[in-house]
Amino acid sequence: MRFDLAFIGFGTVGRGLADLLLEKREELKKYGMEWRVVAISDIKAGSILDDQGIDLREALKLAEARTSLEALPAQKKGLSAIETIRESSSNAIVEVTWTNIVDGEPGYSHIKTALSLGKHVVTTNKGPISLYYHELMKLADEKKVKLKFKGTVLSGTPTFNLFDGALAGCSVSSIRGIVNGTTNYILSEMEKGLDYKDALKEAQRLGYAEADPTMDVEGGDAVAKITILSNVLLGANIRPDMVKRKGISSITSEEVLSAKDCGERIKLIARAEKKGDFILAEVSPIPLPVSDPLANIMGVTNALTFETDCLGNITIVGPGAGRRATGYALLTDLISIANGK
Repeated sequence: MRFDLAFIGFGTVGRGLADLLLEKREELKKYGMEWRVVAISDIKAGSILDDQGIDLREALKLAEARTSLEALPAQKKGLSAIETIRESSSNAIVEVTWTNIVDGEPGYSHIKTALSLGKHVVTTNKGPISLYYHELMKLADEKKVKLKFKGTVLSGTPTFNLFDGALAGCSVSSIRGIVNGTTNYILSEMEKGLDYKDALKEAQRLGYAEADPTMDVEGGDAVAKITILSNVLLGANIRPDMVKRKGISSITSEEVLSAKDCGERIKLIARAEKKGDFILAEVSPIPLPVSDPLANIMGVTNALTFETDCLGNITIVGPGAGRRATGYALLTDLISIANGK
């Protein structure tokens, strides 16, 4: 399959995919996938559209140098994201704009517009998927296109795609895991003796935490992820505001060290399980015995444990963020579409 790609957003994640597309162009042909980029629209880097194809390597160089993409030759420049989706000859949209779990915008409108026009979508944007999963999947089915969102949870580490392959046929009854690297890093550093404020400052210095860390430390990011996991793998129909939430900002170093002395570790755990016809979902810090696989996940690493009917508990461990890892999630989604999965 040949993809004519339009990037909506060309920040760290979009450029991570661009890196891999260039690096693996020949290898991707083994999977029946070829590509060219026909449009890029970014709120900071500018907007270009050329149905004959854009020089992705040059676009990357300009973006990395923080120079406008509109310095490149193109048929059209300065279009809005929606105009880019509508007017480009793209058959697949890479939607990688910022996450908004209040109303999902602008990603929701980007994805809905693309699907309505019969274009495939791959995205890492948790907002639209956590809020409008069922609506958007129904629209994709009606238009006979694919909506893929592997990168919304655990980045490039296998999650949803496990159930298309290695765990096909398994039913999931519960999910629990560490799905936010920032909070896991902070708790890991507190176990070493730092208090919460100092651990947060170190996370910010290293780029693991934003200047405003609220989304991470108060559990909002983890809530969006467990909502998506619940809707996709447990057959739920919930929204983020239906998930009970408590973050880590009130956790003290004394509590962390006391748990350690008792053979436990405090972790911010996102969990969901089926209870009859109901789904119980929650995000909160809890002490885990060190015998629990999740208790030994340290630093910015993420992990999920699925309770399955065929194999019992299956735990996966891997990176939950990062330019290359998240770009890889988008790449695997494109390969999946190319292979008709």
